[in-house]
Amino acid sequence: MPTICEIRNASKTYGSGATLVYALKDCDFSLASGEFTALSGPSGSGKTTMLNLVGLLDVPTAGTVKVEGTDVSGLPNRALAAIRAKRIGFVFQSFNLIPVLTALENVELALQLAHVGDGTRREKSVRALEQVGLGDKLHRRPNQLSGGQQQRVAIARALVKEPALIIADEPTANLDSNTGSEILALMRTMNADHGTTFLFSTHDPMVMKMARRLVTLHDGQIVTDEMAA
Repeated sequence: MPTICEIRNASKTYGSGATLVYALKDCDFSLASGEFTALSGPSGSGKTTMLNLVGLLDVPTAGTVKVEGTDVSGLPNRALAAIRAKRIGFVFQSFNLIPVLTALENVELALQLAHVGDGTRREKSVRALEQVGLGDKLHRRPNQLSGGQQQRVAIARALVKEPALIIADEPTANLDSNTGSEILALMRTMNADHGTTFLFSTHDPMVMKMARRLVTLHDGQIVTDEMAA
């Protein structure tokens, strides 16, 4: 499988001198197309920092990050933003929907930022919401939707760009166990049917169990990297 992301000898530090703190230290990590992988570990282990590097939301203090074969470590913010807009989707625990926009408008916004034309934008957004089971909720605002429905809108927003990678940061954290299970099943279906690559950060045993690969971090370093049996 082609490599989506490759991180080599990456460190991320904050502060200096006696106050220097390593969020990540000398990490090597790669993610192949089609993976369904979870990052686990206690708070402060480096999971979010790793997600931020993979998702081009941050840059390493040392080391390299390649996305689809391109070394992005030295690219300016505008170039990183352009790659994010076209190739990476994000799903967050707090959904991050815009309250005054409908479900359809929230999904369309992702394509608007990627400079997709009006007609195509509307057609793709409707189809994405139908894929996540919300074809009858297109014109509902977030406060008219349940938590699980809001997360489905967030998934549709991530999927509509047909990205190489979807990054999901604690996507089940604000959901009850039944709704969380439904959301994970939906993501697995997207992974199986469309080959969409997923990378999770999680404390949820349910996510860890469903992942095909589990990478555990501790004190900024990868301590285990295991494929599901």
